[in-house]
Amino acid sequence: MSYVRTSFWPTNDRCGALMLPEGTRDVLPPEWSQRESLRQKLSAYFTASGYHGVDVPTLEHQNPLHPQDSRAFKLTDRDGSVLSLRSEFTTAIQDLAQRRFALGPFPLRLQYAGRLWLRAQASELGRLREFTQVGVELLGVRGPRADAELLHVALGALRAVDVEAQLEIGHPGFVDGLLEDHHITGQARQALHRAVDRKSGPDLTAALQEHHLPAKLGTLLHAVMDLYGGFEVLEQAAQLPLGQRARAALSELQGASQHFGAPLLFDLSMSRRYDYYTGFTFRAYVAGHAQQVLGGGRYGGRAEGAQADSSQLEGAGFAIGLERLAHIAALCPSPSAEAVLALGEAGVRLAHAQGLIAERAWTDDPAALLNYAQARHITRVASGAALLPLSLDTLARWAKEQA
Repeated sequence: MSYVRTSFWPTNDRCGALMLPEGTRDVLPPEWSQRESLRQKLSAYFTASGYHGVDVPTLEHQNPLHPQDSRAFKLTDRDGSVLSLRSEFTTAIQDLAQRRFALGPFPLRLQYAGRLWLRAQASELGRLREFTQVGVELLGVRGPRADAELLHVALGALRAVDVEAQLEIGHPGFVDGLLEDHHITGQARQALHRAVDRKSGPDLTAALQEHHLPAKLGTLLHAVMDLYGGFEVLEQAAQLPLGQRARAALSELQGASQHFGAPLLFDLSMSRRYDYYTGFTFRAYVAGHAQQVLGGGRYGGRAEGAQADSSQLEGAGFAIGLERLAHIAALCPSPSAEAVLALGEAGVRLAHAQGLIAERAWTDDPAALLNYAQARHITRVASGAALLPLSLDTLARWAKEQA
């Protein structure tokens, strides 16, 4: 994953010195400013949509049932107990909701932003082991209106940062229902889910052969992998031999689509994390980029046939990867405010009043100020009530006044 470095922030890289841990990276001022701007715009949009901000601890009690436990960083506390660094937000927000809002009122709309850590690198994250997510959770309700709300909020959030994306939605319960109808369990079930989710015909064929499964199941699953497109995909799927769970999944997708009220892309082979999601899942793609910029879905509760923890609060949400969003947005950067050199607090006030960035003079040495300003591509100074061109004479006159 590449990032933009602007020319007015020159760096003095020392290759081989002070190396960072694998999967981590520095964030320099231009990118930091861009990412902070994106985060603020997303947060403002979520707030305008009724989602209230919360924060959760970075340290968590290690839990072998946590969905990311095998990939989380772990450390031993002074009392010998095992702690984990936060590895995903949904579980943490769920825990917060059950601690603080167990009695509602519902629906509970929450937003978050912060860093996550994974011990095992993930290729879909650009091999980062430390990364930032911004997202929302809609808790305590289930139904097509709630699903449609999240789809609208997801697209609206990306549009708030001038990113146009295409939503794809699916339902892991559709594929899992088909496998359940054929009494597929254990490793065979996992292998078939992986193959279908990747749309890999060779992997699907190999899994069918390895587990000695009937040819008619292979024919059905190969057909499912082709079910990608508009609303007509749901109509085509309805013609297949489906059991109760698969038909219920189709019905949920139809309901969400009708309440969303705009065209969507459906991918009925979407079955990633089938043992976690209990309803629809969705992701957003930007033209020209192979990896998703946003993803989410429904989890928890007691959805029919689901294997989820029944104590988990019903909910749905999505997360935006801030690093990936910053990379996409950097390809069409917004103009940034001009920086000026402020000669005194009156100059700071003048610059701020005109929407400019004020960098305060820290010395009375005109040559040092000039060298710094030129290195930063600063071309003007704010002095008193005037904005003046940068020059050694201007700086010298100001320095003399300070003497």
